[in-house]
Formats: sequence, structure tokens, C-alpha cells
Amino acid sequence: MIIYYNPDCSKCNEAFDLLKQNNCEFTIRNYLSHPPSVEELKELLDKLKCKPIDIVRKKESLYQQLYAYKQFNDQEWLNILSQHPVLIERPIVINNNKAIIGRPPQLVLNII
Repeated sequence: MIIYYNPDCSKCNEAFDLLKQNNCEFTIRNYLSHPPSVEELKELLDKLKCKPIDIVRKKESLYQQLYAYKQFNDQEWLNILSQHPVLIERPIVINNNKAIIGRPPQLVLNII
């Protein structure tokens, strides 16, 4: 398992704790310091079964400043998310060919 993790995020920390409490083995990926490539994002979205816009943090100030009320296609969103990983919703847990956004964090238990 892999958790896309921001140590400053309370929801990420809750998901992390839930995985630990359930004795899950997982790798932490600080996606802010190690942003996913466009290809990695495509694979992630395939596992999440969603489109790039579905994982955009629309309340993030960067989104509000640069991207709100504008239209982008999927490829453009992939490029934006790869360049600005702060816009990626979190936490995301990947287990083999499945992934889930941990909002609320208890949802991560659905794929362990």
C-alpha cells in the first residue's frame, strides 16, 4: 500500500493512524516534495476511477487564484496537478489496483 501524504494535514494523519492501527504495511509518499508525474497521475486516476478534476482541491488558494472559473481538459489538468501537487486532494491510499481518497479518513479502511 501507498499513502499520498502531507504531514501537515490532519486528515492525512488520521488516515495514517488508521492504517497503523489496522497493522497495514504501507509506504508514505510525501507528494508535495515528490510530486507525481503525469503518467503516475494517469495510473492513480485509473485506480480511483475518476477524472483529474475530481481530485482537485477547489478550496485551495492556488486554485482560487489561478484556476477557478476556467475550463481545462483532462490533459491540461494532469499537467497542472503534476506541476502544483498542492492541488491534489488528500489523503489518497493505493492498494494494488484500487485507490481511495480518504475523505473522511475512515474510507481508507475500505481498501485494506
